[in-house]
Amino acid sequence: MKSMTLHLYRTCSRLFLRSEFDRLVAASMFFGFTMSILRVIHTGSTAFFYMTWNLFLGYIPYLLSTWLSARAAAVSLATPAGATANKPHRSPLTLSVAFIWLLFIPNSFYMLTDLFHLSDNYRDTRVPQWYDLILILTFALNGLLLGVLSVRHMEKLFVTRTRGAGGWGELSPGTKSALFLVPIMFLNALGVYIGRYMRYNSWNIITHPFRLIIDIARIMIHPLQNAHAWGMVVCFTILLTLLYNLMKKFSQALI
Repeated sequence: MKSMTLHLYRTCSRLFLRSEFDRLVAASMFFGFTMSILRVIHTGSTAFFYMTWNLFLGYIPYLLSTWLSARAAAVSLATPAGATANKPHRSPLTLSVAFIWLLFIPNSFYMLTDLFHLSDNYRDTRVPQWYDLILILTFALNGLLLGVLSVRHMEKLFVTRTRGAGGWGELSPGTKSALFLVPIMFLNALGVYIGRYMRYNSWNIITHPFRLIIDIARIMIHPLQNAHAWGMVVCFTILLTLLYNLMKKFSQALI
């Protein structure tokens, strides 16, 4: 039993704690989880404990994009110089993982909207407001960080894999990044709206696909009747795009 536990620990460490950055992300997530547990113990209420589940859902796309990046790097290293890779990005497995990533990536950015709960009925006078502020900010920033990193993984894969691919090869890396980023952030914003206001989840594409498609189509077909939805989606698309580029440039400025 002890050897199995040790083996499991080592396996998890190799998968999730491989680098110093991964360990810092894990520490930040653990900090938020600990704060939510202490709040439950102190108040007897599970009001904010759902954020741990949201963070788990936000962590899934990061794991998927990390796996796709590692797979692409392994294939690239295994391919002899001058030879053509077997295009793992087009394999059924890779395309399936990328599709699942696309379904789950809005969960990372969705956590930013949990800031709404600082002023709603979740507030508890037994807990200092500063505590809830730090708690919610921790989860929101973790979600934003995981989302930005995951999108960055996929952006680099997209730019690399479209190199020399027909007309894509003639485009500059900056243009290809923009053509990838803007639609992805639009879909993220739409996913956040669907989750926050329409109360759908990522798995509803399997459990209630037709109802979900009809509701989304109604927003697309009747933009004037859904001005609130379009306003939120457009503004959130711009915000996420700005945050993404600011964080990317900020990281480069620190080096």
